Amino acid sequence: MNPLAKPSSTYRDCSFVARSVHIGGVDKSELLARLDEGGIELNAAGRALFAHSGFTTATMASIVETIEMTVGDLGFDRGATIDKVVERAGQLRLAPCPIELGPHLRLQYIDQPEGYIGHAPSQHKAPPGSLTIVSRQIAGDDHVPKGFYLRRVNGALCLRGYHCGPDHVWSADDHLVFIAGRTWTRLRGA
Repeated sequence: MNPLAKPSSTYRDCSFVARSVHIGGVDKSELLARLDEGGIELNAAGRALFAHSGFTTATMASIVETIEMTVGDLGFDRGATIDKVVERAGQLRLAPCPIELGPHLRLQYIDQPEGYIGHAPSQHKAPPGSLTIVSRQIAGDDHVPKGFYLRRVNGALCLRGYHCGPDHVWSADDHLVFIAGRTWTRLRGA
């Protein structure tokens, strides 16, 4: 998948990346098997998300249109909490993604640039080069990870779960993924 960056007045002339992502049509165990076959590294928080009963997959295959933007592109030059980010995204007709979008996007976005080399390890913030999938929480429990992010580290593609509280301030340069309204296309015969 080769994403195409294109400015659009729909998003107030913000810079963004649009992607069409195939989701659904497989259960969690098959999705995990595909990640394993693809050599995708999954951290403990990512495995915890997969193990949680709140993580479900759609039985019917679909194509979802996604939009990647930075927190700054949403108008928060000093960062913002996830509630503020989601509220602003909603004003632009962007919505949180289904939780299964993270693994599917990871399998399809194989040319993600390296984000690790030349950067110090990060803690309590999104790592350099990461792409966070904005999704609704699958549980209100703080012990359950909040969602997935994608990264390439030393050439390896990674799908990682993450923890953060509602007071966490996302940096202006953090890259987030939303779905563009309800732009789902069901696939026949899938």
